[in-house]
Amino acid sequence: MYEIIQQLDKKRAAACLGGGQKRIEAQHGKGKLSARERIDLLLDEGSFEEWDMFKEHRCTDFGMAEQRTPGDGVVIGYGTINGRLVFVFSQDFTVFGGSLSETHAEKICKVMDQAMKVGAPVIGLNDSGGARIQEGMDSLAGYAEVFQRNVMASGVIPQISVIMGPCAGGAVYSPAMTDIIAMVKDSSYMFVTGPDVVKTVTHEVVTAEELGGAVTHTAKSGVAELAFDNDVEALLQIRRLMDFLPANNKEKPPVRPTADPADREDFSLDTLIPNNPNMPYDMKELITKVVDEGDFYEIAPDYARNIITGFARMEGSTIGIVANQPMVLAGCLDIDSSRKAARFVRFCDAFNIPVVTFVDVPGFLPGTTQEYGGIIKHGAKLLYAFAECTVPKVTVITRKAYGGAYDVMSSKHLRGDVNFAWPTAEIAVMGPKGAVEIIFRSDIGDTAKIAERTEEYRKKFANPFVAGARGFIDDVIMPHGTRRRICRSLAMLRDKKLENPWKKHGNIPL
Repeated sequence: MYEIIQQLDKKRAAACLGGGQKRIEAQHGKGKLSARERIDLLLDEGSFEEWDMFKEHRCTDFGMAEQRTPGDGVVIGYGTINGRLVFVFSQDFTVFGGSLSETHAEKICKVMDQAMKVGAPVIGLNDSGGARIQEGMDSLAGYAEVFQRNVMASGVIPQISVIMGPCAGGAVYSPAMTDIIAMVKDSSYMFVTGPDVVKTVTHEVVTAEELGGAVTHTAKSGVAELAFDNDVEALLQIRRLMDFLPANNKEKPPVRPTADPADREDFSLDTLIPNNPNMPYDMKELITKVVDEGDFYEIAPDYARNIITGFARMEGSTIGIVANQPMVLAGCLDIDSSRKAARFVRFCDAFNIPVVTFVDVPGFLPGTTQEYGGIIKHGAKLLYAFAECTVPKVTVITRKAYGGAYDVMSSKHLRGDVNFAWPTAEIAVMGPKGAVEIIFRSDIGDTAKIAERTEEYRKKFANPFVAGARGFIDDVIMPHGTRRRICRSLAMLRDKKLENPWKKHGNIPL
């Protein structure tokens, strides 16, 4: 018995050391934590239950039989975040560069299968050099097994990926199918082919950071949603994110008690909208003044900044927020913002999170770049997402809601449950000036007459009352009472039941 215990302690110590102290120190030298240190920071203290600590690879080719490390480069198990169950896998770069082998993949699949069975989120801490070349096809098969589970888990349990080192080749597709991707600046990157291959094939000279770093993917490509300065900040922010999310698609979002009164009014909102309809204002000011305690967790803050997406709480319950941002491109919808918002709305709908939409949209962004890029199909994604969405939907039009963009932004016609407008709302086919120049084209040379016609159009259509008269707006509300009216609407909608017609799945305009 004593010998077995000694052997156990020895194997456990070897597994905990991963690739050895020297390689752990090398990780620290790059500003990175080890796989186990990351789990310790992510989960509640003492809550981690590890599985398959002693699992080893089976490869015997290329001298691999003599190179065996317990755990085989990935740490898996479960624990809690603020008392709530989560499953986690953390790749260990100190063991074969975190490369994925057949057994490495089996461990990840095991934790994902169990998470599906019990209905709990999966968080993947990715730090891997990609497929383990020595294993050839077995490694590729392992990736495909993980991909299949990502697809099966999609919309069933939240899947969060944190890229904390290299992620290249086939390795990028598993995070790409998860719900939210976070990256660490200057120490993580994602790309299908690395800088050397790019140089060989296209003769472009580019660094790993420029090609697939955190800033590239959160500001340019939109592949990742969040970027953090270091491992510690990333893990602490993921803890905060998980507080907003339900454990699975059968649960309602978590409720956190709040001292912020539901009937709180903020009279500064009455002067938020400038008198000049062409002047911008910061929509984030409205969001932070309306939600519980001003706590707003923005998703994809650096990508398609003309639309804002993120999580907040109203009366303690999680909501998803979609809002046009007049500070960027006047709040127009374009390809990137449509994709960003559509994906967010579908996530909220999958996990029973009510959607609150703040609208100030002059239309879709015009131009050949947008048309050639497929704005019609991409804009339709957002339209499809809002139309398909069955969770409670509350919409507030603060200023402009023009043309097709009015329809798309969770209008009453797309089964919006409660649609409010501020007195400053302008709901029309298009802006007064553009409309007059089309209707009264013959008067274009007469400046005075055009100005008169424009003012006439503005008084008749650029207000919320025509829409109100047709029942497309449920009420015109004072800005200072926005929080109170949204809270009441969400309380009324708490037990909403709405089902779409049975189908295998829709054919979203991808």
